[in-house]
Order: sequence, then structure tokens, then C-alpha cells
Amino acid sequence: MARKTRGRTTLGVIVGNRGFFPGHLCETGRADIVRILEEEGIDAVLLDVETTKYGAVMTLDDAKACGNLFKANRDRIDGILITLPNFGDEKAVANTIRYSGLNVPVLVHAFADEIGAMGIQDRRDSFCGKMSVCNNLKQYGIPFTLTTLHTVKPDSPSFRADLQRFAAACRVVKSLRNARLGSIGARPASFNTVRYSEKLLERSGITIETLDLSEVFGRANKRKESDPEVQRKLEEIAAYVDVAGFPRDNLVRMASLGVVVEQWMDDNDLSGTALQCWTSMEEYFGIVPCTIMSMLSSSLIPSACEVDITGLVGMYALQEASGRPSALLDWNNNYGDDPDKGVVFHCSNLPKEVFEEIRMDYHEILSGTVGRENTLGTIQGRIKASPFTYCGIATDDLNGGIAAYAGEGIFTRDPLLTFGGYGVVQVPKFQKLLRYICENGFEHHVSSNMSQVADSIEEALGKYMGWKMHRHGESSAHE
Repeated sequence: MARKTRGRTTLGVIVGNRGFFPGHLCETGRADIVRILEEEGIDAVLLDVETTKYGAVMTLDDAKACGNLFKANRDRIDGILITLPNFGDEKAVANTIRYSGLNVPVLVHAFADEIGAMGIQDRRDSFCGKMSVCNNLKQYGIPFTLTTLHTVKPDSPSFRADLQRFAAACRVVKSLRNARLGSIGARPASFNTVRYSEKLLERSGITIETLDLSEVFGRANKRKESDPEVQRKLEEIAAYVDVAGFPRDNLVRMASLGVVVEQWMDDNDLSGTALQCWTSMEEYFGIVPCTIMSMLSSSLIPSACEVDITGLVGMYALQEASGRPSALLDWNNNYGDDPDKGVVFHCSNLPKEVFEEIRMDYHEILSGTVGRENTLGTIQGRIKASPFTYCGIATDDLNGGIAAYAGEGIFTRDPLLTFGGYGVVQVPKFQKLLRYICENGFEHHVSSNMSQVADSIEEALGKYMGWKMHRHGESSAHE
């Protein structure tokens, strides 16, 4: 399956204006914002300067014109940026969003005044106008995101970072509200942990399609080694990881499984899968699916083990925020006596991008029960040192909602010798996080990504998806 590509984020831009404030600031401010968005790789939909004065919104007619423009581009627009070169008209801004009919994230930005330009011809008062806009957005029931600084120059590093965080949140929200994910096989019988509510996910726009393992095995067993698709997948596996010395028959079964899963995903327009990886797979098909799952995740098509659908949702959200492959791990062991360190682990199906180096092997844990010859396919290695973002998601069936937590830490270089896919993590106030996980009924699985996108995840899942959101640690964007 080809690696998934991500298009550019597109923002609808509202330039606010108020008649008795300097209009020329809107003209130059609009140009500055357009330039900065282009430099940051973000597309813009905004009024032409011929359509309204300075291409800004100030009157009810301006709001209708801008709202209609956004409505006509609703399939393109991922979020809305409100920018205030001067005080702005709060009603026009709020009405624009209402007329657009869009339900997307909103970022509110205000230009900063210059100390030496506070006369009547150059004074912005955007500092004050931003409060009025936010007040009206609250009245209209429109959730919004704030920049790190109350007023900020568009070409500053602070605002550029705000834009990128906001764009990431927009991608997460857009992806989750239209997500189609696959559930392959029943959850492992002894794993009540990964129970979830399809109905609560559906209410948030996340559809789950199911496929029984018997169908997977039946379709895969009909595939022959001579099948061109099987040959293609064998070549992809060999290019992904060294397969020298492993039985050809096992590799053919592995490739056949990969072809079947990909075809089913294509047929059902799925963006990710969660799969029953033990023990039916080993007992009745004779391999572990880890390599195929690792390759999918590496291609930005996340694949979660143990039919952990909510873990898959976390992987997908992190991936959409960062543009990098995600992994599903266990919060698995203490690391000596250090309260802020721990060991994370899976058997594993982690994407190769997270490892120092990888090798294919037999499944250490399952070999003793299902036979070593039936367990080829794990991707093993140490996770490389890196900052990372973690995310846990659970459907709270008893209270009728979805809950999530997120935060950031680092993978360290601390010594550790074990098997599977593993690493040592350092998380500030780790014991407090572990207590929160246990007291609130989250599972031991955690989605992770080699990036620092917790701010975007917090905004996307909490403010815009409407989930109960816990952010562990300080928010780096708003310290």
C-alpha cells in the first residue's frame, strides 16, 4: 500500500475592521497575514480587496459575503483564522462564522501596537478588540483558540508556532470527524481492557467497520505464491526488513495477509486498522501479523494490536497532528527506583521509524504456547532517544462520553536489555500521571508519536471534539 500523503492545511481568514480605526492597517495587515501563511505552508481562503473595503469584514453585508465565500469552500477549509489589524467589528466577525455554517476550529489573532505609533493615524487597539471578539464568540457558542501572546506580530516566531499548532489541531479534528477505521477479529478473550463503545465513537464522526478473522484466513488461503499481488508484497516486506534465513512458506502467508488487509481497507475506504494479533492468528494461520502492521503504520496507515480501537484513534490523532508514524505501546515496567522513568514495550508491530534499528524475529512470549514455528513476524529493536507525545483515549460508556489524556516526555538512552520493541521513557510527574490513568479507568496501552504535539491534541480533542480532556504537565504553548 502506498504511503499516505497529507495535503496542505487551508484556513478561512477573516480580517476584522472597524470604521473609525485606521483602515490602512487592514490593508497592510491582510498582506502580512497572507504572506506569513504562505511561508508556513498554509493555504488561505479570504475576501478579495475588490469585494469589500481592504478585503475585511465590518458590516453585515461584509459578513454575508465572507460567510458565503467560506460556505462555497467548505470542503477545503480546515479551520478559521480571525486576524485583527485594528479593533475590528466583533459582530461582523461572529456573524461571518455563523453565515458560513462551518463547524471548524477558530484561531483569534490580534496585531500588536507599536509604542512609537500610538497616535490617531496608527493606533490599532487590537488588544482591546480581541476581548470583544472573544466575548461575542462565547455568546454565539463558537469555540476558539487563542494565540500564546494576547497581541503578537504575524512574522514573530511565537505566532508562527501558534499557526503550526493550530493547523495540527485542525487536521486532527477534520480527520476524526470523518474517520473510517477497521476492526479485524474479536478482541482477545482475556482483554476486557480494550472494550469500547462503537456508538459513542460514531457520535463523534468515527465509523468502525468490522471483519471476522475467518474471512481473513479464508481469503488469504486462496492466495498463491504466484499471485502478482503476493509477489509485490513479498518484495515490499524484503525491502522493509531483512528476511534472510526465514521460511518461505511463513513469508508467503505474511504477504497474503497483507494483500487481504489492504484490499479490504481499500474497498471500505479505511484510514487505519486494529487487529486481533493473538492467538487465533498463530494457531490457525501460522504467523504473527506484526510485520504487516508495522509496515502499515510506517506508511501513515496506523495499525493497532489487540483490537484496540481507541488506541488506534489515539495513533491516528497523533499522526494527523505531526505527519509522522504513531505506535501503540504498553506502559509496562518501572525503571529501577526513578519515579519519573518507566519502560514501554510491545511484542512488536511498531513502525520502523521509531527504532534505532530493526530485525524480524519469532514471538518470544507466544512461542511457548502456540509453537515457535507459528510466530514469525515480530519487529524487534530499541526505540531511539527522542521527545515524544503520548495519548490515551477511552469511551466512557457509563457517563455517555469519550475521555482522553495527553502529554509529552522523552525516550532516553538509559541502559536496558530485553526483547520486543522497547524503550525507557522519562515523563515529568510520572507517578501523578499513572495515578490518573488508574483512577480514571484508562487501559495500559498508550499511543505515542515522535513529536511534540500535545498542545494541538489537547485543543483538538477537548475544545473541538468535546471530549473530557486531561493534559498532564504544563502546556508548553501557554506557560
